[in-house]
Parts: sequence; structure tokens; C-alpha cells
Amino acid sequence: MDRKVRVVQFGTGKMAVYTMRYVYEKGGEIVGAIDVNPNVIGKDIGEVMNTENKGVRVTSLEDAETMLKEVKPDIAIVTTMSLIADVQDSLMLCAKLGINAITTCEEAFYPQNSNPAITKALDEMAKQTGCTITGSGYQDIYWGQLISSIAGSTQKITKIKGSSSYNVEDYGIALAEAHGSGLTLEEFDKQIASADKISDEERQKVIESGNYLPSYMWNVNGWLCSKLGLTVENQTQKTVPQTYKEDIYSQTLGVTVKAGDSTGMSAVVTTTTKEGITIESECIGKVYSKEDYDKNEWTIYGEPDTTIVVARPATVELTCGSVVNRIPDVINSTSGYVTTEKLGELQYRVKPLNEYIK
Repeated sequence: MDRKVRVVQFGTGKMAVYTMRYVYEKGGEIVGAIDVNPNVIGKDIGEVMNTENKGVRVTSLEDAETMLKEVKPDIAIVTTMSLIADVQDSLMLCAKLGINAITTCEEAFYPQNSNPAITKALDEMAKQTGCTITGSGYQDIYWGQLISSIAGSTQKITKIKGSSSYNVEDYGIALAEAHGSGLTLEEFDKQIASADKISDEERQKVIESGNYLPSYMWNVNGWLCSKLGLTVENQTQKTVPQTYKEDIYSQTLGVTVKAGDSTGMSAVVTTTTKEGITIESECIGKVYSKEDYDKNEWTIYGEPDTTIVVARPATVELTCGSVVNRIPDVINSTSGYVTTEKLGELQYRVKPLNEYIK
């Protein structure tokens, strides 16, 4: 491509500050931004980014389609919500207009195993208009490519076990509430844990209805199985509340989480495969105490056993860096909803983004 990559940003919160800056630093340009917050609508994105004005003002969601038709972006970055149902409208608008899109929505990483109906609808529309929709972020490397790369050096694998922790304070109120932060243990059991106390048949019916609430690792396990060529036999999920011995104030929720109440949750997803390999992955999202910090640890058991630990990763920045580095892969891809295990290895972009686009 002999010009700069043109990007529209959906959502102008904390993540967007990084994605927009990274786009500029990688030689692209932001040609539009969209939000629902009246406090930012009409502002120059430079004010959102704490930089000089860029000559691009934040558009309301109601006016998004008109703006997109005018600016004709190559790709949209969607950094708003964590469930595919919540970003469906934004992604479908892009698909309808033939605009490539990449989202940090965690479920979008491999949504066909948790919401096949929405995935199919997006895939069909994107194929009709000739664009690509995908999900990426921190998990693309640290829950995905990193593990598949280690697997590539292993003679025999019997089990893959992973654990990752993150502070829900970094990602906004919707994510914190989805993790049960601030609930009593009784409320957590009724509102969060009860969703997984069902049979496999019942779970499949909920998935097909589009009402399943997957933990992040539900989609990660699906991605890993696809990447490694494994055939899923069974997959289960269990959520457990996290607590702390003292009161913790949550700035995101605007409340004090009482000692013994839920600061968040641990979700463990176990996948068995026809090939005899079990994947057991856990994500721990909670309001951090002063002792807590982000940690990513994975072990591949077999011949040989291998463990890798990433301590204190800058999860937000790594999420946004992954998304921006993926932009050429998305634009170069075949049409449809294409998950990233099919887009090739995520690479560092040392040259301007447009130089990687065919």
C-alpha cells in the first residue's frame, strides 16, 4: 500500500489512548473516532490522547455510519466491551460497509465455541462485502502463540496448564461487574457461579441460544485446540469467587469491597481432546490488593515438561500493541470472520504498517 493505513477507533477509553497513539507511531493515521459518552463526543482525539489536536473529532454512535461512509477507513479498532454480543452492532456495521475490523473483545478471540450464531452472521456479512473481522489482544501472544510455540519444541504432550491474573480496575466497570467484583459470596453464587452448574447438554443449548457467558479461557482453549490441530471432546467451566482479608476500595466500581466479599473470580476451563491432550486454563480477574500483580504462567507436560512465567506484564500496553501489529494481517486476510490462529504468527512491525500490506 502506497499510502498511510486509515483507521477508525470505536471507543475512546483507556485502551484507545494506546491504540490510537500506536497507530500514529506505526505510520498510520486515525481518520475517525466513535463513542457513546457525551463528555467526549465532539472533542478532538488529541485531547483524549493528551497530545496536540489531530483534527479528528469524536463522533456519536448514532452518526457512526455516516462518518464511516465519508472517511472510508481501511480498518476499525473496537475497544469497548468483553462479550461478542456487546460488540456485535459495531462489528456488523463494519462488515455491512465492507470495513475490516479488529477488536479487543475477549470473547471475539474464538467466538465460534461460545456464540456460533453471532459469529456465523458476522462471517456471512463480511464475506458478502469482502472484509475481515477478528479479535486480538494480550491473549494472541500470551495465551496463544507463546504456548503453541513451546508446543512446537515438545516431543510428546499430555497436558497444557495455564494461569493468568489481571486487575479488573484496569478495564472498566463492565468487566469488573462481569467478574462479580463487590458481590457477597451468596450473590456471587447466584449471579455468576450458577451459570456453570449445568449439564453438558444444557450448556450446549445455552451456547446455541447465544446466551452463554464464557470466561476468557473458554475461547482461549478453543483457539489453542484449533491452532494445535486438536479435536475437542468435552469442555467445562467453573467459576470461584476471590476474596481478601481486608476491605479494598475499587475506584472503578466506586465502592469498598468488604473483607470476605468477592473481589473478583477465578475461572477454570478444562478441555479434553480425542488426541489425549488435556488443556486446563485459569484466569483470575479481581480488584488487586497491595500484594497482587499480573502474572502469566503456562506449563506443558510431556517430554519434556516446560514452564514459562511472565511476571508483571504490562497487560494493557501489550493488548494494544498486539492489536496494532495485527492490522496488516487483517487487511491482507481472506474475507469473513477469521480468528488469529489462521492469520499466521504475530510479528513486530519495524516499518510503517502500509509497507506490510499487499
